[in-house]
Amino acid sequence: MENMKLRYTGKTKNVYELHNGNCLLKFKDDCTGKDGVFDPGENSVGLTIEGVGDVNLRMSVYYFEKIKAAGIATHYVSADLENTTMEVLCAKVFGKGLEVICRMKAVGSFYRRYSDYCVLGQDLPAYVETTFKNDEKGDPLVTKDGLVDLGVMTAEQYDSLKAMTQAITKIVADDLKDKGLELYDIKFEFGYDSEGNVMLIDEIASGNMRVYKDGEYVDPMTLNKLFFA
Repeated sequence: MENMKLRYTGKTKNVYELHNGNCLLKFKDDCTGKDGVFDPGENSVGLTIEGVGDVNLRMSVYYFEKIKAAGIATHYVSADLENTTMEVLCAKVFGKGLEVICRMKAVGSFYRRYSDYCVLGQDLPAYVETTFKNDEKGDPLVTKDGLVDLGVMTAEQYDSLKAMTQAITKIVADDLKDKGLELYDIKFEFGYDSEGNVMLIDEIASGNMRVYKDGEYVDPMTLNKLFFA
């Protein structure tokens, strides 16, 4: 790692530039949280849990390979589990960073916003919403029109992103169902290559999804144990 150029220092991963033009993600054991308690919804590192970087990488590789097999574009190239690293295609992010959430159930912030129009836990048809990554502004929601009018992406890129989000969510949800688990919602990040083609980036780990078992919420650390049992 010493001979590689550090491109970005993230909360849970560092990004390095490789000589072949790709990037290398180094997964860390740092977790977002508050007062020593793990919380994937927090915006700052709150604790370190030994081995969590390894688990996040293994789950990401597992799903990236399934998604790749389905013919959906991702930045994933290969992984080195021993060194907790993943080689990826370098991608540009939309704007200053965009999060994409796909919701199968009305829970969390969706229910808090729209409780006048739905009941808690109501089924949703793979509802897709986008938010700008901005901790100070609370990751504000933005519509397709907003993204296009602000020059963040084209209408075609949005349509591609939405279709990919729903297809990937189905892959993850179906897989979890086979394990006796139910996906309520999941968060993704997307980027694009030099030709503007949209691709899935970042990771697919337990801290990015809300999962239930027999009607009870499964926290990310417990999900890791169930997933790899």
